Order: sequence, then C-alpha cells, then structure tokens
Amino acid sequence: MYKDKLNYKLLNILILFTIIYLGIITFDYWIGIISRIFNLVLPFVLAFIIAYALSPIIRKIESKGVRKKLAVTIVVVVIVGIIAGLLGLTIPLIYDQLISLSKSMGTIVGDMSKFFDIDFNEYQATINTYLNDLIGSVGRYISNGLFNFFSQSVNFLTKFIIVAIVSIYFMADMENIRNNIKLFLKKRNKRAFMLIRNIDHELGHYLEGLTIFMIIQFFEYSFLFWIVGHPNWILLGLLASFTTVIPYFGGWITNIIAVILASVVSPQLFIATLIICFIFPNIDGYIISPRVYGRTNNVKPLWSIFAVTVMGGTLGLFGILFALPTYLVLNCIYQFFREDIKTKMDKN
Repeated sequence: MYKDKLNYKLLNILILFTIIYLGIITFDYWIGIISRIFNLVLPFVLAFIIAYALSPIIRKIESKGVRKKLAVTIVVVVIVGIIAGLLGLTIPLIYDQLISLSKSMGTIVGDMSKFFDIDFNEYQATINTYLNDLIGSVGRYISNGLFNFFSQSVNFLTKFIIVAIVSIYFMADMENIRNNIKLFLKKRNKRAFMLIRNIDHELGHYLEGLTIFMIIQFFEYSFLFWIVGHPNWILLGLLASFTTVIPYFGGWITNIIAVILASVVSPQLFIATLIICFIFPNIDGYIISPRVYGRTNNVKPLWSIFAVTVMGGTLGLFGILFALPTYLVLNCIYQFFREDIKTKMDKN
C-alpha cells in the first residue's frame, strides 16, 4: 500500500540534494584531501603522458634495429640537449640584444621616423624608460633567478626529478603496459576496450599531426628568417617548432624574440620580421594547421580555442599544453556513446 504511494523520483532528488549539501559544508575538508592526492599523483601522471607521447618515436627508432634501452637513451639525451641548448642560447642572447637595443634606440627611432614619415621623438623617452625597466627586470631574473629557484622551489625540483626519472621507466616499459591494459580490458569489458582503443588511435593521430606540424614550422620559419637575413634564423626555427606544443600562444613567444633580436640589427630587418610575424602565423592557423590536423584528427577550431581558454584559465600552462588532447579524448568519448545517448533521449 505505502510502496505504491512512495515517489521514488522525489526520494532520489532529496538524496541528491542531501549529498550536495553535505559536500558543500565539508568542502574545505574534502578539497584538502583531494589536493594532497592530486599533488602526489600528478608527477606520475605527467611522467606517463610524456612516455606515451614519446613512445611512437622510440618504436620508430627500434624499427631500425636499435635496442629499446639505447632507443630510450637516444630520445632522452636529444630532448634534454635541445631544451638545455635553447634555454642556454636564448636567455643570454635576448639580454645582450636588449642592451644593444637600448643603446641604439635613438638611431632606430630616427630611422623609423624617416621611413614612415612620422615624428616619434616625443615618445623616445617613454620607450627608453620602459626598455631600461625591462632590461633591469631581465638582469635581476638572470642574476637572482637561479638562487631563488633553488632556495624556494625545492618541492618543484623534487617533482621535476621524479617526473624525469619515472618517465624514463615508463618509456622503457610502455609496450608491456599497453599490452597488459589491452589484455585486461578484453577480458573484463570489450566495450571499454573498444573505447580505449579509439582514444589511443585518436591521440596517436594527434601526436602524428603535431610532429608533422613541428617539422613544417621548423623549415618554414628557418627559411623565412634566413631569406630576410635574420642572424638567428636556426634558433628561431627551433623555437617556432618547439613552441608549437603550446597551441595559439606558443607562436607569440617566437615572434616576440624574433622582433627583439631583429630590432638591433637594422630597421629593414625589423620591418621584415614584423611582416613575417603578422602574416605567416595566420597562414599557419587557417591553412597549414587545418590541413595537417584535418588528415589526422577532426579538430574543430572553435572547440579547440574554447578548450585552451578554459583549461588555461583553470590549470595555467599545463592546462594549455593538454587542452587539445583533453578535447580530443572527450570528443572521442562523446562520439563513442553518441548513439546510446540519442537512443535514451528518444525514449524519454
């Protein structure tokens, strides 16, 4: 009698609101626990992501007859060497060029005034003030940055070392991990196995497209800066290639550095560099990138920009780096369950 009168939908709603209320009043307690767990797990997650991203390169090297341990060693040494070389060359070079720019600012402003037929003299003092402040900031960073970094960022350094070491172990054992996951899912849940396989294919295609785009960026910008006579064309080509992993914002890093370095050489090179930095990123974004990723992934520009904005705003640089892979995973999951969702909606 009472069972027929019991409204289970209302009961479920009340239980849901009760859970939400309890979650709100104990939010500080749970967020502390979640934050600690997240900080403990994050280095291992990042290590796995790095190993997963580099595993296709290792497999390619292995296909040439190289042993796995040697292949992993080659990949690690090359990546560490490139990153260390870029940082070691770029930071001192920018600092030296900023000092040269400050000393020759009067000449540059005069040449630009003649070229554009505009009087910049009233702005010269303001430009020099901002430039000197920027040089002072860069100098303080270089002189005190390492000391502050080591004295105040022990926790970050520890996590960085853990990520580096664990990622090497993951790289060495990635094939076994992949095979074990496949066997486990095949035995337990074939549908889950199909979903993970689709995600794996989607991410593999993304990494393939990213690699192709990085190679294109290197040759494109190396050639462009070489043809206009930029003295640092190889460095800028490498920077353009590696900053490609930061979607939409990575190119600005290379462009700013290119303009600063060109400004101390000649007004003609400065103008040519500005033209390159304004025109070719648009060609990359609207022509080359869609063609490359269109062949590997169906990346919709609007959703990818939304993903970069949201994840960048919530997780900072890590969010920007993983925005596109996250979008691809979520889109793959939606496409996999789309028919199920549509069927349930039609029934309701």
